[in-house]
Amino acid sequence: MERSKYRILSKELPYDKMAEKYTDQEFLEYVVKSLVGNPQAVKVDRTVDEMGVLLTLKVDPADMGQIIGRSGNTAKAIRSLLRVVGVKNHARVNLKIEEPAGGRATTSSKDVDQTMDEFNI
Repeated sequence: MERSKYRILSKELPYDKMAEKYTDQEFLEYVVKSLVGNPQAVKVDRTVDEMGVLLTLKVDPADMGQIIGRSGNTAKAIRSLLRVVGVKNHARVNLKIEEPAGGRATTSSKDVDQTMDEFNI
């Protein structure tokens, strides 16, 4: 009796979509859309090459902090889950999170000579 109960519950879960063609892409979209405030802005591009599958994630700039998480922990967790999905489908899955235009500027490091000139040494 309990076995049929579990079967019914599993049919109601959204994981039935995992059997479709691009399970990794759909899984990422499902997880990210569940986390962000603007799910309509979530876009996932999928490319396959000799290194495996590359999923490129684009989200609304306001939602970037929710995807990255404190100290990058949310992004690490998403990557770990994608690794599990990839193992299940015999593929290496990598995630690239695209920073929106106008996001954090990359800081350039000065070389030793420039720093020495600033201190007039």
